[in-house]
Amino acid sequence: MTRAPSPLRSWSSAGGLRTITFGPDQPLQFSNGEKLSGLTIGYETYGELAADKSNAVLVCHALTGDQYVASSNPVTGRPAWWPRIVGPGKPIDTNRFFVICANVLGGCMGTSGPASFHEDGRPWGLRFPVFTVPDMVRAQAMLVEALGIEELFCVIGGSIGGMQALQWAAAYPRRVFACCPIATAARHSAQNIAFYEVGRQAIMADPDWRGGDYLAEGVRPSKGLAVARMAAHITYLSESALHRKFDRALQARDKISFGFDADFQVESYLRHQGQSFVDRFDANSYLYITRAVDYFDLAGDFGGALPHAFADSQTKFCAFSFSSDWHYPPEGAKHIVRALIAAGAEASYVEIDTDKGHDAFLLEEPAFEHALAGFIDSAASARGLPAGVRR
Repeated sequence: MTRAPSPLRSWSSAGGLRTITFGPDQPLQFSNGEKLSGLTIGYETYGELAADKSNAVLVCHALTGDQYVASSNPVTGRPAWWPRIVGPGKPIDTNRFFVICANVLGGCMGTSGPASFHEDGRPWGLRFPVFTVPDMVRAQAMLVEALGIEELFCVIGGSIGGMQALQWAAAYPRRVFACCPIATAARHSAQNIAFYEVGRQAIMADPDWRGGDYLAEGVRPSKGLAVARMAAHITYLSESALHRKFDRALQARDKISFGFDADFQVESYLRHQGQSFVDRFDANSYLYITRAVDYFDLAGDFGGALPHAFADSQTKFCAFSFSSDWHYPPEGAKHIVRALIAAGAEASYVEIDTDKGHDAFLLEEPAFEHALAGFIDSAASARGLPAGVRR
């Protein structure tokens, strides 16, 4: 019996979760030589694509983000994660731009990863191929191509989303008109690798991790994943922000336990962050994605010279950093900009003075919002796109 050829791709939408699945004739090629057939990508779009397809903006999310950049997540109920930046009248104006945001490779919100199912009907677990940031971008490129878009007006992202934006500009220099890496770096520092390793070890030390097969065995390493989140979350804040918000304030109770209860408000805050995280994220996804970020070294793919990553680039760049960010300090962004200038690329740099730490790009920070809007408007004008109306 002759089997009918499978479609190149299929689209679906269920429970508010939009996905695209690629057929076996379109496998994802990994950096390590492995291939993945049947790649599924969860994604969301906002706004309308122009007739000439010149107004597409790709937003790349951070480590534990998702595709719901400007709308509430229908699965978790969490609100949009960047509502100050993406939306009608916002710096990335959905009345002007067609915005795409995809759940990263290995994520647990519709995109193939260790929590998705293998063809044998069991979760992939640790059988899922080890992937890199370039693999994440390669998967996004497949989605963009499937949407019929040849060139993106802008690729933007913060934290590891910024790494993806840089990778896009390096891997597809003729397909990115403007690039905006925010609070990021061209490679992970030893300190960041160390923090992520603490989190990974916490997960793997949890008895319910079961060698990565916890989903198949009906359990979850919730305690280990919560500790991993707590450790990482500390790096997203600054000392001054923690001092301003909590200092050494104690919980309101009749007496202090002097034991293992959360006596200090900052303890309670971190425990809440950890617990709320385990309700929405997969532990193996955390292992895989943090390792991919640790491996990221943009210069390493270009003979160790970062300017070579942007040779002959026609992309317009604007890099942002935040003065109190010790997770990705301003020096990392300056290093990127120096490499861009050395390569002859058109680059600008903005350092925002704030005490909000790494997470400042997700919080209310008017100076950042105004500067970002200025760059987007300038790039849109150079692209010949219509002017917008800012709210």
